[in-house]
Amino acid sequence: MPTISQFITANERVYWGGFFIIFGSTFFSAFLYTAVISKLLPPSDNAIIFAIQNDRYYCFLVPLTLPVLVVAVYFYWLSMKMFKHA
Repeated sequence: MPTISQFITANERVYWGGFFIIFGSTFFSAFLYTAVISKLLPPSDNAIIFAIQNDRYYCFLVPLTLPVLVVAVYFYWLSMKMFKHA
């Protein structure tokens, strides 16, 4: 029985790989601007940029998410060890 990976051509894999890299890079750049760079700039006259500069939610979101990520990765590793040795 053929699997899904046999139906996906190499060109489609390159396309989707590039798409996800560009998508992730765009969102990373937007988050970096929102969380770090906008705080270093002088106050803006634009209402949206001014709201981003005064927002404190995203400045604390990533540092507080990192411990949860470490625990999640540990549990993933532990479950894979149990699965392999079961």
